[in-house]
Amino acid sequence: MTSGAKLFYGIATFFGIMTVIYILATIYFKDSASLMGLEWAGATGLVMAFLLALMLAGYLNLTDSKTDIGPADWEEAEIEDGAGVLGFFSASSIWPFVMTVAIVLMAYGLAFFHIWLVLFGAVILIFGGTMLNLQYGLPPEKH
Repeated sequence: MTSGAKLFYGIATFFGIMTVIYILATIYFKDSASLMGLEWAGATGLVMAFLLALMLAGYLNLTDSKTDIGPADWEEAEIEDGAGVLGFFSASSIWPFVMTVAIVLMAYGLAFFHIWLVLFGAVILIFGGTMLNLQYGLPPEKH
């Protein structure tokens, strides 16, 4: 297990404990100015933070088995050990912009309750995401 996975498991443990303490504290806390009961905004935020940390820890743990040990986990690593190709990033692609426009259309449709605009944005978002994934799998004349 890499240091990143251990870190996020630790953060998830912290958020899990704090969520339980927060929920119990807000349920049993009595104050003359407030009603007794669960405070939903804080509890929801802590649960979501716990789930996010747990998701990242699980992802890092799963990808750890598929990759070699990285320089960050070596005891005697030098800075230049981390140099090299980190991945392939497309130099110019229109599809992230198309997906952004689709998300803006969906948000605009939700803000003004235009369901047709939300559906239109969802179709464009699915199309843009598909084309983003297939842009190097298709020959250039099919773009």
